[in-house]
Amino acid sequence: MGGAPNALRNDCPQRQRARYFWALPPVALLALFFLYPLALVVQQSFRPDTGGTSVKAYADVFASSAFREALWTTVWLAVAATVGCLVLGFVLALVIAFVPFPGAKAVARFIDVFLSFPSFLITLALLFVYGTVGMANGAWTDVTGAAEGPFQFLTTPWGVLLAEITYFTPFVMRPLLAAFSQLDTGQLEAAGSLGARAPRIVRQVVLPEALPALAAGGSLVLVLCLNEFGIVLFTGAKGVTTLPTLVYGKAILESDYPGACVVAVVNVLISVGLYGLYRVVSRRAGA
Repeated sequence: MGGAPNALRNDCPQRQRARYFWALPPVALLALFFLYPLALVVQQSFRPDTGGTSVKAYADVFASSAFREALWTTVWLAVAATVGCLVLGFVLALVIAFVPFPGAKAVARFIDVFLSFPSFLITLALLFVYGTVGMANGAWTDVTGAAEGPFQFLTTPWGVLLAEITYFTPFVMRPLLAAFSQLDTGQLEAAGSLGARAPRIVRQVVLPEALPALAAGGSLVLVLCLNEFGIVLFTGAKGVTTLPTLVYGKAILESDYPGACVVAVVNVLISVGLYGLYRVVSRRAGA
């Protein structure tokens, strides 16, 4: 009888070694393809073109007005886009989940497909509609005979904001629709039978149940907007500079690789911090 526990104890070190053995390949791949390039970026940020090791690149970047403006533009665009996505996504999810109309299920399925679309498709569509020679400006010039149309906002921060809200709203709607599908309809019926109107039902019954999904979706959108490059490049390239586009400009246009690495390190630190917040919120929301 005493031999079985001893055998189990002898197997434990072997099982632990087996787990470590199978964990080595993915850890090695992660280190090779992610951690090593990231370490090179951090290392390069401390190596000026003149050689040696220095924090001069950090001092130069932090002192530049271009970096401060890019940081401010990145933050306020990400926050504003997140707020817009939360409001629009909540309203649209309410309509799809609780307002019966033909094709509601098809619309909900399309949201899942939309999440796989690249961001440049949305910006390209906006260019066709609101671009300088887009449909809206073309219709305006045809009707009024003006030399150009009034819709010239795509190359401004407002164009970037519109594109980001349009593209990232489904990322908020998806967890909301999942939360609404689990909502007890008996609560809604009881509130309605007691005379509560739709706005009050939404505020007192639906919204409290949706808060975890809103927090999780909003945190994810905030992280994605903070790192968005394609939308800014397509729409606001002439007048909008964010941290990702500043990295591109310093590395490709100015050949300032230490400065580009400094901006990249700052962008990564902010992103990792926000992603940690997203994970905490998602865990509490059960997402």
